[in-house]
Amino acid sequence: MTKRTQLALSTALLASLALGIAGCSDDVKGSSGKGKNPAAANEGQVVGGTPVKGGTLTVLSNQDFSHLDPARNWTMPNMDMGIRLLYRTLTTFKSEPGKAGSEIVPDLATDLGTSTEGGKVWTFTLKKGLKYEDGTPITAKDVKYNVERSFSPDLTGGPDYAAQYLADTKGYQGPLTGKHLSSIETPDDLTIVFKLKRPVADFASTATLPTFSPVPQAQEKGAQYDARPFSSGPYKVESYDRGKKLVLVRNANWDAATDTVRKAYPDRFVFVQGLKGGQVDDRVIASAGADASTIEWSNMRPESAPKVLPKADVKSRLIAESSGCTEMLQLNTSKAPFNDPKVREAMQYAVDKASLLTASGGPALNDIATAYLPPALTGAKQADTLKIAPAGDVAKAKDLLKAAGKDGGFGATFTVSTGDKTRAEAIQQGLSRVGVSVTINTVDPSAYYESIGDIKSAPDMVMAGWCPDYPSGSTFLPFVFDGRTIRDKGNQGNYSQFRDDAVMQRMDEIAAMSDAAKANQAWIDLDAQIMAKSPAVPLMLERKPLLVGTNIAGAFGHPVWSGQLDYAAIGLKDPSKSQG
Repeated sequence: MTKRTQLALSTALLASLALGIAGCSDDVKGSSGKGKNPAAANEGQVVGGTPVKGGTLTVLSNQDFSHLDPARNWTMPNMDMGIRLLYRTLTTFKSEPGKAGSEIVPDLATDLGTSTEGGKVWTFTLKKGLKYEDGTPITAKDVKYNVERSFSPDLTGGPDYAAQYLADTKGYQGPLTGKHLSSIETPDDLTIVFKLKRPVADFASTATLPTFSPVPQAQEKGAQYDARPFSSGPYKVESYDRGKKLVLVRNANWDAATDTVRKAYPDRFVFVQGLKGGQVDDRVIASAGADASTIEWSNMRPESAPKVLPKADVKSRLIAESSGCTEMLQLNTSKAPFNDPKVREAMQYAVDKASLLTASGGPALNDIATAYLPPALTGAKQADTLKIAPAGDVAKAKDLLKAAGKDGGFGATFTVSTGDKTRAEAIQQGLSRVGVSVTINTVDPSAYYESIGDIKSAPDMVMAGWCPDYPSGSTFLPFVFDGRTIRDKGNQGNYSQFRDDAVMQRMDEIAAMSDAAKANQAWIDLDAQIMAKSPAVPLMLERKPLLVGTNIAGAFGHPVWSGQLDYAAIGLKDPSKSQG
């Protein structure tokens, strides 16, 4: 999941966006076409040429990391940074822009794994000569140990694919209890075998997640491991002052001969945190002195667009790949009024997505969503089964509410992250057209998901997006709409608390398919079926607008990690100009 802080747009921003999209203003959905979208000129391209080895690359940020512990790291861009710089996984994605970046390649493993028993057993062999930052060897037992750590109740927040896929895990509480999983075998130091409860055709993709990186038991520090993960990647932690600065330096025991993906160009990465978003934008735009060697961690703010889009030299340093994520208005189906499918369907027509688009930075930074699955999972074009106009259909929404006995309207609570208040107000105004009175409650971003993840106090509506972990519908729809994933506390993804027996049965049938192409089409078909039941309203497909300094080279947004800059390939044009 990713969230983007949004603030009210200035008149200057709206004017600049209007100028920027002249000639395609009728296409309120926006466009990913390079000739139409002013923010997408560098889409699929490498900015700055090939880096030179050395120097310090500085990352300017307004926030601390949610988690660096690989058992807990499941948000963007934390996952991209961790996997590319601090730890390696059994498999990973190529470090290339565009479609090529979606190709899976071996990382710690010698190949993409061997499946037996119809895809229920997967075996990986580790490469020889792999070492941690202290020179000790990386073993299969270390990978097993980290997978087991993902079950620990004290190490929350990480991917739960292991819990979903591995056999014989009922009641397991992780290795801190002294117990280990029988469904993961390590017959020798280089071999690891996963026994699954059902066939998983794309388990080689699952193995790209940080859950499948090594953590030696001797380095276990419980929740404190977050502050000092033990490196198996090209960099190690030199110092970390939470919320202020993280400094990474080279891991001398990382062997480039064993790693075909990470280029490790800079000598150091310095993450400067706690800055104001506008300050970050202004420093990277100006690129004065040492700031020429900086990049942004979080999205460029919408109000900075007038300083970027009209200026060719600055716009050439803007990378705005599609995030591959779908932002949704999730409706709490566990109670009235959204336990009524007719009321939920009415919401699909009542929301004014055109106004929301404007409040979110305009079509230069976003596209309107018409389905749950993003285009990356549906053949580059999102489905549009309901064919609702961007501004909605007030008459249709009123008819549906009347049929549900709600022609007089109703009240609903709506909880959003503090930075999303402006966008929430756009939704509030749109729903008021059909008599829905919305009360907006805001929560600090650091506590937002914890707040809406408590189902006993969950509001009527929340704004929450989802990003696929790799190009498969299996990483999207089950996490957002499978009722079996709902937890009383720490609920993730299925904030609508949607439970539908037919949907869950179909998910199981698709998961059991061995033909990936047929499974992909089945997920697309299921997306349309869930849309008809309307547990959520798809809102927007966001871009990831990120600025880089004039001394940055090898920069591109990776298609898998939500358009975040790929830290495996980025570096500097002239290392002597960097500082820090």
